[in-house]
Amino acid sequence: MMSATKQMDVFQQPIESGRTMVIIRKGTCHVLYAYDIGIAINLAMCPERLASLGRTTVSGRNRRAPKCFDYDPPPLTIIQEAAVPSVGRYQVAPPVSLTFYDFGAVSISYEIACVGGLEDLRDLSVEIAQNDILLHDSRCRVDDILRVLGDAVEQPCVAAPVEDYTIFEIKDFELSCPADALPRSNCPVLAQILRAELQDLSEQETNDALACRITYGLNDITLIDWNAAMIFDREAEDIRSVLEFANIELLELRFLDHQLDASLDRSYELTSRSPGIKRWVPGWTARTLRQISRMQLEGAILFERVSNAPKLLGDQFLARVYRLAAQRFHVSEWNASILRKLDTIEDFYQQLHASAAGRRMEVLEWIIIILIALEIIIPFFSGILSGRH
Repeated sequence: MMSATKQMDVFQQPIESGRTMVIIRKGTCHVLYAYDIGIAINLAMCPERLASLGRTTVSGRNRRAPKCFDYDPPPLTIIQEAAVPSVGRYQVAPPVSLTFYDFGAVSISYEIACVGGLEDLRDLSVEIAQNDILLHDSRCRVDDILRVLGDAVEQPCVAAPVEDYTIFEIKDFELSCPADALPRSNCPVLAQILRAELQDLSEQETNDALACRITYGLNDITLIDWNAAMIFDREAEDIRSVLEFANIELLELRFLDHQLDASLDRSYELTSRSPGIKRWVPGWTARTLRQISRMQLEGAILFERVSNAPKLLGDQFLARVYRLAAQRFHVSEWNASILRKLDTIEDFYQQLHASAAGRRMEVLEWIIIILIALEIIIPFFSGILSGRH
């Protein structure tokens, strides 16, 4: 009997044993762009403010939020009816979905209808990767959003990092094999779709592209890679929501890592430069300590808000989907890097605090020495002055 470990190895190794027929009758390609636009967003103020952009409605997706997503507060999804440029020969559906998160992030989602076979999905994936028109359109929308939201966003500013992701959601399809056998029989073209490549990929690259996959029933499968995901499922909205949040989380971790790099440089500058005479000015060290403490606090708060935003309660399948996405996006490595930098800033704080405490002790010691010297000298001069009189 084959061991469980060996069975898993067989599942993880795509083996091409004859192509499986795949007919896609109805599918949607979701192209996501995630932006950080501020420290926090007042979601209650967003619908009214965004109405000034014209043809915007609150999505019913907010009312049908699955119970397993224990968001606090839940994100807000707005549908914007506006003209969207085409991507090459592919038409983009006019409705654009804007999902706002209270920790200052927004995810913009475009939809492109897709039918046919896997080769058609590969061509679409390559076209999206090589065409920046949706990226430019999303950036213009973010600028307009920031302008109309005003004080609904705390410390408004569109951060430089942008995280894009593509999700192929196949709702109506026909396979000539069980869904879990699809990666083994069609591994080359599936890997090309996920990696947005026209050229044939090596066996090692193909295996890596298809390594993270999960099934729930006999007729569904989800393939998750760092550039794109494919969902063969007739009810995939919850899976798509998990992947959308994972993309948002990756963006926020990248943004926070960049912010902490700047904070580390600033902290090093504050602790390493010679203050000269300023070190004896009352309150100088306290102001520097407050600056470092504020940088550390802002980083820790954002890290906690992003990490604790979703809580998948009572749905182990979606929890596994999230773990696979986090694994593919290297979330644990980002978390470790951020925690390490937060600890380093704390070390800078402790170093400066210890240095300030040492200077205070030094000042006190000199004051005591001066007082003792005055206590000895004053009686001596008093006697001399009395003798002269």
